[in-house]
Amino acid sequence: MLRKIVILGAGKSTSYMLDYLLEKSVEENLHLTICDLLPETLPDKIKKHKACSILKLDIFNEADRSNAIKASDIVISMLPAHLHIIVAKDCIAHKKHLVTASYVSDQIQALDTQAKENGLIFMNEIGLDPGIDHMSAMQAIDQIREKGGKMILFESFTGGLVAPESDNNLWNYKFTWNPRNVVLAGQGGAAMFFQEGTYKYIPYHKLFRRTEFLDVEGYGKFEVYANRDSLKYREAYGLQNALTLYRGTMRRVGFSKAWNMFVQMGMTDDSYTIEHSEGMSYREFANLFLPYSPTDSVELKMRHYLKIDQDDIMWDKLKELNLFDANKKIFLKNATPAQVLQKILEDSWTLGDQDKDMIVMYHKFGYKLNGKKEQIDSNMVVLGEDRTHTAMAKTVGLPVAIATLFILNKKITTPGVQIPIKKEVYGPILEELKKFGIHFKEYKVPYLGYNPDFVSGQ
Repeated sequence: MLRKIVILGAGKSTSYMLDYLLEKSVEENLHLTICDLLPETLPDKIKKHKACSILKLDIFNEADRSNAIKASDIVISMLPAHLHIIVAKDCIAHKKHLVTASYVSDQIQALDTQAKENGLIFMNEIGLDPGIDHMSAMQAIDQIREKGGKMILFESFTGGLVAPESDNNLWNYKFTWNPRNVVLAGQGGAAMFFQEGTYKYIPYHKLFRRTEFLDVEGYGKFEVYANRDSLKYREAYGLQNALTLYRGTMRRVGFSKAWNMFVQMGMTDDSYTIEHSEGMSYREFANLFLPYSPTDSVELKMRHYLKIDQDDIMWDKLKELNLFDANKKIFLKNATPAQVLQKILEDSWTLGDQDKDMIVMYHKFGYKLNGKKEQIDSNMVVLGEDRTHTAMAKTVGLPVAIATLFILNKKITTPGVQIPIKKEVYGPILEELKKFGIHFKEYKVPYLGYNPDFVSGQ
């Protein structure tokens, strides 16, 4: 009997997911219905595949959306996270399983009882981060506990970066995911974590001046800044008694110090709109945040404001973005500073056709075993193939596809709203991911506890 998968949204992260499911379509008896507002952007090999139907769908068209979901056996939502709830309610109404790569919202969590009553699996956070981070962490933590170890430290870091061979700008960075999320990173409250038994808070205006440094064998040195809330998984991971719980975002060394210039200028602010932004040049945008002077240039005022010299690498990084170009126009109406900054950065940081990206994930597990403190570090590096088949698409899309197939095949059976932290889920998925080069290398290291590299102003 033909098994029907409805996929809502066919954006950047779906290339590997679609390839995986279509390659399995004959042996697994699958048919995919891909629903998107702009289906014409899909590659011909997808549109012409005999196991695939393409449907132009406005997600806000209630009847069309409901009919598409009703005709499926399972739904994959790759829509923006705030739209999952309308899909989830349709899945409850039509008794369909649901898979997403997004964080579980309070609205989705509120459907847990109904999902269980209907025997439905609502699998969330099954992408990269969140996703592979959960599964790899829980596998290691469970193994430590099975040996009798008691967890006292867990740190986890992930970065979507540019691959070394495509790293050709002073920022050592290009967009591999939603640029807006990069520009707004860290906003909305202080970063919170637990370190050596003490709560720590970093306000947004200090976030990018507090970094931890990591070395990844074969790939060099990286820096980390704290994620907004590291404590939300304390209960899920069973780490209520851990002394340290810290999650962060990885970048190449020097990125955070440079990004902090935008924060201090106010260019990442998304709370107000700029009058007549559509006719503004990049240079005029830069001048918005600087004091008036009848004599000083925009460049001189900015160097003075940021306290940097013209031979400072920080200054070269700003110039590389064409920030002072009087001819480049913004062409965004009623834009916020953050939206304008995103537009400027996209000009310089968008992956080229042959560019490759890189995903790096790094975990630290500290535990006490037989009265002795021990530590295991593990890391994963995945390189993309090109602008379409990116490492980001691979590490987000493949776990989604694999989980979907395992739910159809009843390898995953526990109903309810959930994230992939049970052995029933993470075991087979991590094993399948190894076939695609997604795996972790483990190293036993001396237990350090508090990391001396985690300092202010570095």
